[in-house]
Amino acid sequence: MRKRPETSRSSNSQQRPPKQPPYANSTTNLSSSMKSIRSGSVWIILSAVIIYSCYSVHYYQFENLPSPLTAEQAGKRGFSEIQAIKHVKALTDFGPHPVGSESLDLALQYVLAEVENIKKNAYYEVDVEVDFFHAKTGANRLTSGLFRGKTLVYADLKHVVLRILPKFTPNQAADNTILVSSHIDTVFSTGGAGDCSSCVAVMLELARGISQWAHGFKNGVIFLFNTGEEEGLSGAHSFITQHPWSKTIRLAVDLEAMGVGGKSGIFQAGPHPWAIENFASAAKYPSGNIIAQDLFSSGVIKSATDFQVYKEVAGLSGLDFAFTDNGAVYHTKNDKLDLLKSGSLQHLGENMLAFLLRIASSPHLPKSKDMDKELKTGHDSAIFFDILGTYMIVYSQRFASMLHNSVILQSLLIWAASLFMGGSSATISLGLSCLSAILMLLFSISFSAFAAFIVPQISPSPVPYVANPLLVLGLFAAPALLGALTGQHLGYLILKKYLLIVYSKKKQLSSVVIADLVKLEAERWLYKAGFVQWLVLLIIGNYYKIGSSYLAVFWLVPPAFAYGLLEATLTPARLPKPLKLATLLMGLAVPILISSGTFIRFAGTIIGMAVRFDRNPGGTPEWLWNIVISTFIAVCICLTFIYVLSYVHLSGAKRSIILATSILFGLSLILVLSGFIQPFTEDTARAVNVVHVVDASGRYGEKQDPLSYISLFSNTPGKLEKEVEQIKEGFTCGKDKVVDFVAFSVNYGCWTHDDTESGWSESDIPTLHVDSDTKGEERITQVSIDTKFSTRWSLAINTKEIEDFILKGNSEELIPYGNKTSVDGWHHIQFSGGNDSPRKFELTLFWSVKSMPSADNVDRTIQDQRPLLKLRTDVDRLTPKTERVLAKLPTWCSLFGKSTSPLSLAFLSSLPVNF
Repeated sequence: MRKRPETSRSSNSQQRPPKQPPYANSTTNLSSSMKSIRSGSVWIILSAVIIYSCYSVHYYQFENLPSPLTAEQAGKRGFSEIQAIKHVKALTDFGPHPVGSESLDLALQYVLAEVENIKKNAYYEVDVEVDFFHAKTGANRLTSGLFRGKTLVYADLKHVVLRILPKFTPNQAADNTILVSSHIDTVFSTGGAGDCSSCVAVMLELARGISQWAHGFKNGVIFLFNTGEEEGLSGAHSFITQHPWSKTIRLAVDLEAMGVGGKSGIFQAGPHPWAIENFASAAKYPSGNIIAQDLFSSGVIKSATDFQVYKEVAGLSGLDFAFTDNGAVYHTKNDKLDLLKSGSLQHLGENMLAFLLRIASSPHLPKSKDMDKELKTGHDSAIFFDILGTYMIVYSQRFASMLHNSVILQSLLIWAASLFMGGSSATISLGLSCLSAILMLLFSISFSAFAAFIVPQISPSPVPYVANPLLVLGLFAAPALLGALTGQHLGYLILKKYLLIVYSKKKQLSSVVIADLVKLEAERWLYKAGFVQWLVLLIIGNYYKIGSSYLAVFWLVPPAFAYGLLEATLTPARLPKPLKLATLLMGLAVPILISSGTFIRFAGTIIGMAVRFDRNPGGTPEWLWNIVISTFIAVCICLTFIYVLSYVHLSGAKRSIILATSILFGLSLILVLSGFIQPFTEDTARAVNVVHVVDASGRYGEKQDPLSYISLFSNTPGKLEKEVEQIKEGFTCGKDKVVDFVAFSVNYGCWTHDDTESGWSESDIPTLHVDSDTKGEERITQVSIDTKFSTRWSLAINTKEIEDFILKGNSEELIPYGNKTSVDGWHHIQFSGGNDSPRKFELTLFWSVKSMPSADNVDRTIQDQRPLLKLRTDVDRLTPKTERVLAKLPTWCSLFGKSTSPLSLAFLSSLPVNF
């Protein structure tokens, strides 16, 4: 065989290049990629863009209000805010008008006169009926939410009811009506411009407009101006259970306020989706979000509206609207016309007018029985949210489950394929990236919670941000962001250490290249941890059918899509490159548009709730509400900033972020400690109560000799030394100044006994008298109750001793036997009514078998310490001492009222177990 020349072999070997590793070409550009990594200035610009975008979304979604229309611009059939404001002014000029007050009678007469005027000027083909309804005595026995363990009894309530029907088809329309409802009454501490004179004004102007349109309606419209809402939804309950028109109602709309003005949004809808679907189609400026409904129904927001009565007692579906701006002034003196934003009433009025015209003309108004049937057969509730206050998205829970299941399944398949291709190293990297997300959350909450804890220790007020909500950015958001960055960076270092081991096995790469590749790979895993975080939340929300889970879809799908489009590759040989800023911008555009305004709004709502947080004054640590706010902010930052912060670790922005957050936190503390920014102002006041207490409890069968003093306490966290120093009048404060007001307890307050013997007499003190006590197989005790001059009182019955009871007033049974619930061993009865309400009652107590004398009860000594009955009666009367204290009350303080709050004069009495 002929040998090939040696030179030929040699020459071929020189021409053929040596075999390169599959990723060799990728390393050539790696150094230049690392050199061109993001600078700190890029991050400053990017942060400014994100902040401005979030602010813009919030502004357009919640602050952008329509221009008010005059009567001439609106015309006979339109809605005029200028006209509605006149009603608000007239009602607030009456001052506070709670149930039983003369000012409420004046407000009722004003509304009645306006309604009669609407009837007089209605279109000639429209029939307008007016009923000044006087409700009989009744009992509201709702058992959910705030009403668990309570029975709310009412008497002598008056309502104005207006029904509008087409004149030529009255019968059909009269049998199918739509209820629009709100309340005229206020709490004793405010004139109620927001809650709810603004709602009443909108209804009056709506009724005027509807009276010009109704000749073409197929359904009637009922406007209910009720009283008694502030005393436990009594007005709505009395109308639904007593008025003959209530049987014709097919759908209910309630107008409420938990602040003053702004956009009135839907915070409860359903249970049937028909109303919200039609509202979304008809409204010009739709506003509402399922998140508010989820928070409200969960009990996070401690409140209730008439809509609960319409839904639970009457079985109706519908909508519940509320004004929520300036939540800190709720039920205080600052619920006033001056703070009502221009355009607020126009926004609600135009939305409601378009909605009512649509559904009142619809032949498809569902009947209550039809709604129940459809709900049972699968026509389920709705998910709803608005986009920038201009468009509302509504879809069913069934569709939401299908969508969520689809997203979850596809996400799991993609992750399974990715981990299969990446092998064990990918699985471990995923686990470590999830660890970084957990560390991010833990550090963020810890840093912000530490700040929340130290603020009350060094600040004049535990809640120094109430009047200036932007302070929370420095006090809590800055530490939360710093903690999030610290936690994620720690996870980044752990992940980088593991990836260094993985890449070190690739001996074809230099140590310098490996170090750069590890940084880039770790960055990508941190970004992808955001997908896992939101996927987990989506799975949980989908399992429990939480409507707010739609947020997880928007924070999962767009960022994942942007990553897949611009970053992902199926080629294992390709080495990682720095994440593109375009990926971040494309991925976050939709989530910011959908949710940033909502997050900001709810943060503001939570801040406003600080004024009334302590339901049992002094019963919770002063730092607790700060922890709630700081945790909310920290969680929001971790959930939404996980994508953004993953870009920081390879940039020059870490030091800038640390410096900026530290400076912001420090400046905020300086502003608070220096007193330059005050926690409360005249327009955003601290909630306090001043009550003259006459305590005759524990003196049954003895000479009365009651204890008389003025009690000063606050639902806002913090001590009262500064207020007492200005008031003087001999107050001393402490944890020993405990008052059991039956419906709640004061665990920290201030007392003064000086000059408190005038302005009341022993004849005002209510009496509890045992008329009979039958002991046999069943022990039954008859107790007579005389509340004297009071038509507003609270009675607590010891359910450790009493199994059931019957209450009668003027020989009429008010609360029947059976179906009682209790909380902490007490069942509470709250009574409120007009001046013609009964003052004398008969209570029949049926003792528990365990409390019978023959029973061997080892806890008897402990139980004897609890009275059998506790009674508090309220009188709206200022004693001389109370009047002096109120005159000296600082301008940054305001009386605060709610259904359980005592009036200015309260009498306490009790009946012991061993009477």
